[in-house]
Amino acid sequence: MTHTTVPVIFDLDGTLVDPAGGITGGIAAALTELGLPVPDKSRLDAMIGPKLSHSLTEVAGVPAALLEDVIRIYRAHYAATGIAQSRLYPGIRALLEDFVAAGRPIAVATQKPEGLARTVLAHHGIAGLFHSIRGSAADEAAGGAGGRREAVPVPEGKAGIVAAALADLAAASPATAGRAVMVGDRAQDVAGAAANGLECIGVGWGFAPDGELQAAGAVEIVHTTTALHATITRLAGRPATTALNEVHTDGNV
Repeated sequence: MTHTTVPVIFDLDGTLVDPAGGITGGIAAALTELGLPVPDKSRLDAMIGPKLSHSLTEVAGVPAALLEDVIRIYRAHYAATGIAQSRLYPGIRALLEDFVAAGRPIAVATQKPEGLARTVLAHHGIAGLFHSIRGSAADEAAGGAGGRREAVPVPEGKAGIVAAALADLAAASPATAGRAVMVGDRAQDVAGAAANGLECIGVGWGFAPDGELQAAGAVEIVHTTTALHATITRLAGRPATTALNEVHTDGNV
């Protein structure tokens, strides 16, 4: 087995794609339309990554009775203008293409609805690079998602979504899926990886507040795609008997 076969599971927003105001602008537009207060920029940015319904309730204080309406208006706004505002982070396309050329399977595990995640990745011309694209249900409820094979039930939350991506990778290559590594920008990416026996490399260009990734237990934190490539290559090159959680980190590369 060569190190190039060890898979990588990526988060989407804040890791591969910079929403560039598309998400926060859509949330603000939905709240404004319904006469609800709009959080300040720092709190809006903190809503990128976690499950949208949770962020709207816990951060924006949206009443339960209005939650479905806010999400519906947000989705319409995001589809109309938000996707076009997004952009790939510098170096991401080359990183992904290099991994695919080297034979390294890659997947996406995001709390964005799965069908919408596929649309975003297709918009940027990279959907075809991934062996698996997994996300939440269209209504963000547990147990399925747009485009998901319903024969594979998925538990609620990031852990379940990572598990679904990992199952796809395992179906194609059982010997290597268990050595996969997660890459993400928020604490829930680290937690979702840990729940599946994986470790997570944190990226410093996303939306985590200072110290969040360190506190969550990210194995390393990188600040460029060059450093990310080198870290994944180094971790993947270790003997199969070496667990990812044996890697020591000083919080940087």
